[in-house]
Amino acid sequence: MERQQTSNEPVIEYEREPVPEHAQLGVKSFLGQYAGEHIAGTELMIGPLFVVHGVSAKDIILGLIVGNLLAVLSWTFMTAPIATRVRLTLYYQLEKICGRSLVTIYDITNGAMFTLLAGAMISVSTTVIGSCLNIPMPGLYDRYPNSIVWVVSILIVGALFSIIAAYGYKSLARFANIAAPWMILMFVAFAVIGLKLLGMNSIKDFWNIAENCIWKGGAPLPGQSKFTFWHIMFFAWFCNVAWHIGMADLSVLRYAKKPWYGIASAAGMYIGHFMAWLSAGILYAYQLKQDPSNINVLPGPLAERACGVAGLLCVIIAGWTTANPTLYRAGLAFQAIFPKSSRFKVTLIVGAVATVSGMFPGIVMKLLDFVALWGMILMPMGAVVFVDYYIIPKLGLRPYYAEYAKINFNLAPAIAWIVTVVVSSALVLSGQIEIFFVSLPGWFLTALLYIVGSYILQKKAKETVLVNV
Repeated sequence: MERQQTSNEPVIEYEREPVPEHAQLGVKSFLGQYAGEHIAGTELMIGPLFVVHGVSAKDIILGLIVGNLLAVLSWTFMTAPIATRVRLTLYYQLEKICGRSLVTIYDITNGAMFTLLAGAMISVSTTVIGSCLNIPMPGLYDRYPNSIVWVVSILIVGALFSIIAAYGYKSLARFANIAAPWMILMFVAFAVIGLKLLGMNSIKDFWNIAENCIWKGGAPLPGQSKFTFWHIMFFAWFCNVAWHIGMADLSVLRYAKKPWYGIASAAGMYIGHFMAWLSAGILYAYQLKQDPSNINVLPGPLAERACGVAGLLCVIIAGWTTANPTLYRAGLAFQAIFPKSSRFKVTLIVGAVATVSGMFPGIVMKLLDFVALWGMILMPMGAVVFVDYYIIPKLGLRPYYAEYAKINFNLAPAIAWIVTVVVSSALVLSGQIEIFFVSLPGWFLTALLYIVGSYILQKKAKETVLVNV
């Protein structure tokens, strides 16, 4: 029976039941959601960081084309079909597969990562206030807040973001649909104005400026690694690995009427993770042209330099539309740990923690590495969901085994997750492989380990039953 809204829960989000037909949404909602989420304030952080890592023009453009295509295909053919057939949140599906105790560990990990990312987005939007008030803001190598005014500004922005996120997915979709078209125009303006400032007089000048003024392909800044086509491609594909292959967007796409709505992610990938990253890199190149010693990556000043007040407004709204769904997902993760608690109140608490984390610039200045680490840690459970839905039944094994066997801790996914993270971490720490490249082989390792573990576990359980009989 469908739940009725109560005075204790302002918005019903169907956290532990399938989304009913009347609550399902059309493709327009997802186009707005993905465009709003991925045309974000953080794009003004990521784009300049590619310049910092010394990537070439050819490598960044080809890498973004291929990597973003792979991301869209992952959403469309891996996440959306399961989301629209099962219509449950990732967290409730994992509870059925893994058991309450194991999924609690995952929920804490997942919620913590989402919370830290939301904090980074709050920090990005707060650079607008810093630019307006001319207050000291964190630099590229800073790890701690450097002024009281910065801390107070973070508190104000974080409070606004958290309240909107607490009102649920539909409010996020409405806000994103309103904001996305304007933000697209603003990022186009950033690119056009930035290129003009760099000396482009006609379209024929673009490639020359791209190669010689923006993405020069030379040595990276001190302390940064050198990026190639493969870094860009895998980062573009896996910067959202927790969302698509990692299945976090089961929680969002469960509202979609049709599975092909997963293709709406292209609005975010090719406008946000292609155009917006390039636009941000162009603005940063102009900053370096003006003052080669100014290597700080601060979205507010970057946008203001190109478009004045409109640029500042774009940064704060872009951060808002990205932090909102991130806080929403984090709220769902922690609410899954305490299913009787109000998701509304949990999201507000998560927002408060994210706001505090946003005061510390260490995460946002290392955003590329943080996103890659996040994917490495959370990706394995996406492989577990995929295998449990598509492969386990075909092998004559029980899907949702924890629910079927009434156990709180399923060893098969636990071992698959732990072994994958340990092996991936060991490879990265040994220097044999960079963190950007471990998620793909890690996914297949998890899938194999989960299949083998499920076979052994369920076979042993059947033998135990037969002996007892």
